[in-house]
Amino acid sequence: MHLLPHTSLSVFPLCLGTNVFGWTADAGESFAVLSAYRDAGGNFIDTADMYSEWADGHVGGESETIIGRYVATQGCRDELVIATKVAKLSSRKGLSPDNIVAAAEDSLRRLRTDYIDLYYAHEDDPSVPVADCLGAYQSLIDAGKVRYVGASNFTAERLAESLHIAAAENLPRYVAAQNQYSLLARDAYEGALAECCAQHELSMFPYWALASGFLTGKYRGGARVDSPRAEGMERFADLSQAPKVLAAIETIAQAQGTSMAAVALAWCATHPTIPSVIASARNVPQLNALLPMAEIQLSAEDKRQLDVASSPKA
Repeated sequence: MHLLPHTSLSVFPLCLGTNVFGWTADAGESFAVLSAYRDAGGNFIDTADMYSEWADGHVGGESETIIGRYVATQGCRDELVIATKVAKLSSRKGLSPDNIVAAAEDSLRRLRTDYIDLYYAHEDDPSVPVADCLGAYQSLIDAGKVRYVGASNFTAERLAESLHIAAAENLPRYVAAQNQYSLLARDAYEGALAECCAQHELSMFPYWALASGFLTGKYRGGARVDSPRAEGMERFADLSQAPKVLAAIETIAQAQGTSMAAVALAWCATHPTIPSVIASARNVPQLNALLPMAEIQLSAEDKRQLDVASSPKA
């Protein structure tokens, strides 16, 4: 477990992403994944109010609803760190103070809980003054409905501005960030954003750390995979460094007797600002391929090989 700076939250190195719950994983499969994750020592669950609004016939809240049912039936709320998000659900769009509070109430109801451990702005909303947004979070914190707040998909500049205003006006500070980061998307985080997180002791929890599954190796050679994510894999396969990255991951995975997915996730976790990496699983076998990332240790040479292979300039 890793204790997050500026919080009392301790989290497992693998954060269970749940965007598939109620979409490609039905309630039974989702319950099985949650139980297997907890049995392995996991405690950190990531969701959002808009999961899975994109699916036909869905309105959002499907993932939160399944998590809420599971937690209620298992009586395990106190064992878990639950993160959810506001701003991208079409019926609760943006970060106006009224919307933040209303969306939080909706999420609390679906999650069947009295409090949210980590509440993210799912995306920035420049139309709302930062102080107004943080003030809404303050009201939720004061009411005991939210413990800590985070920012997802913010630029380094906007994140730094929010932290400055929080300090200047004695408002809640973001303690976490969530952005894309993987061996095939290093520029999405490395640089100004990583420097901002390091400077202000923010925990980064990267999503798409497996490049939508591409880094598991199952899409190599144009292999046909029964997954709604299979379309669009060309955007990764066409990257010049993709073959070198897959080869390096496979070599290390074979040497360690583990999965390619676990190696790719473990590489993300070598970044000093990343205490936990988000990945989702629609069934227990998929989860079992992810879990070893919490145990394996990449050597300095392993990391060097992956760094070199993943550099677009290599």
